Amino acid sequence: MIELHKGDITAFKVDAIVNAANQSLLGGGGVDGAIHRAAGPALLQECKTLNGCKTGEAKITKGYSLPAQFVIHTVGPVWLGGNNNERELLSNCYINSLTIAKNHHLASIAFPNISTGVYGFPKPLAADIAVKTVKHFLEESRLQRVLFVCFDEDNYALYSELLNSI
Repeated sequence: MIELHKGDITAFKVDAIVNAANQSLLGGGGVDGAIHRAAGPALLQECKTLNGCKTGEAKITKGYSLPAQFVIHTVGPVWLGGNNNERELLSNCYINSLTIAKNHHLASIAFPNISTGVYGFPKPLAADIAVKTVKHFLEESRLQRVLFVCFDEDNYALYSELLNSI
């Protein structure tokens, strides 16, 4: 039910990929920029109609030129030292993305490593929150496949260790 992959999330053929977006939803760097480039300009046009997204929340769009049918955009927290609800906000990114997938009757979803790039969330803590949140959600959901797609070796090793221990 939970899979781990190393690679480019834009290449995965799943029902939805999750975009680690900024609050504007209008594209940016890292995975956000890669998803917007791969999906094509129609994604940006649809995102302009969504009026942004708050940290911890999520919104869905079509996937356009991506192999995935949908993109679920979520805004992860910027790490400010750990005393500003960062853990809860990151967990909410996963819960709200999974809830959208469930409500749209999707069977598969792929997540990047939310907030671990320029937002500075400590990778070990982010991986722990992601795995525990997804595992708990799947106990009450019919989602068939949840993929964690790691772009870098550090995150891949962290997720591999966590997933092998459950």
